[in-house]
Amino acid sequence: MGVKWFLRMLACIPLLAASTAWSAEVHGRSSTQFLWFTNVFTDKEQAELAQYLNLSISQVDQAGKLTLHGYGRISQNLGGGEGLNGRLYYLYADYRGLLDKVDLKLGRQFVNYAAGTALIDGGQIDLRKVGPVAFSVMGGRNVVFSLDGESTHEGDYAYGVAAYLDGVKDTDLELSWFRKTDEGDLARDVLGASFKQYLFNNFKLYANSRYDISSEVFNEVLAGVKYFPMGNLVLTGEWYQSYPTFDTTSIYSVFAVDRYQEAVFKADYIISSMIALNGGVSFQEYGEGADAKVYDIGTRITPLPQLSLALNYDRRHGYGGSLHGGIAEVSYDPTKALSLAGGVHYDVIKRDAMTGKDYARRYWLGGKYRLNERMTLALRVEDNVNLNYEEDWQGRMVFNYDF
Repeated sequence: MGVKWFLRMLACIPLLAASTAWSAEVHGRSSTQFLWFTNVFTDKEQAELAQYLNLSISQVDQAGKLTLHGYGRISQNLGGGEGLNGRLYYLYADYRGLLDKVDLKLGRQFVNYAAGTALIDGGQIDLRKVGPVAFSVMGGRNVVFSLDGESTHEGDYAYGVAAYLDGVKDTDLELSWFRKTDEGDLARDVLGASFKQYLFNNFKLYANSRYDISSEVFNEVLAGVKYFPMGNLVLTGEWYQSYPTFDTTSIYSVFAVDRYQEAVFKADYIISSMIALNGGVSFQEYGEGADAKVYDIGTRITPLPQLSLALNYDRRHGYGGSLHGGIAEVSYDPTKALSLAGGVHYDVIKRDAMTGKDYARRYWLGGKYRLNERMTLALRVEDNVNLNYEEDWQGRMVFNYDF
């Protein structure tokens, strides 16, 4: 289905542009990519040729309220694999300001509520400008991708409603409900809330939560505060809790799980245009007395406008063993058209007192060259060395055309 829909989308673009040639504007990006990697299922080297298309058609109507959006991919595995494959990520019409109060989206689209997210073949309607509170309702066929296509079944749907503040300065608030069915059976039933508040020009408070009605637990809670004592200093404190829940139709829903909690404190400080520092500590609790601490520190050095060096180091100790590692990455722009970059990632892992140390390393190089205002070439190559591979080469070569 994905390949057919994508080909139909390509075929319809000239017709849409021609039928509205008096005003239509077509913008987007065509990305042609050649990738090579190790197939994790067969442990064999594999290559793939992929074509991505992301486009937007505006000014379709005289009032300029209707916009069409599309994004999809066609790929062909070379030398084995699944062969020709296609995915339509979204293709929908977006009409804004119907009766000056209603926004309407119709087609394949990604919907994002505080209570849940989904890719649906359906619609979303927002009612705005009726006071400080706006309302949204969405629903449609729940789109699920498998390795070689779509795996959506009959009776797979997602729908929900939301109410949120509209036009209130310095404050965001949403309350929503999300439900998902699996072949007609209830799979997810979730209440959600999100909140954001700016105070006194130097505080930002934020929180998100999801309550799983079927399991009767808060499966996700986040609360945080950012403090800006100076323009070049940001202090952050967060508390996060996760209690994993699964679709009620999944076999995993019968297994016992532990609650995960994490407290994070970090600081970002810009000393000058040449040096920036960041550091933090995280306290992690996995339940049953299992906990861990993670410390990290980093810096970004820009000695020249066209040269930048980033260094980061982190150390973790506690449940699951100990780990410490670092990242060094450099970027250099010798000309306005050419950008070069490279990096090394190095990790040392010790599972427990009875095992030795494992090492994981990643080396990568990349570059991007702008041919003109519309066309760019990019290349990235990396090698992974770890417990599973003495060498694991993979890369991506990309030609982008913006229109």
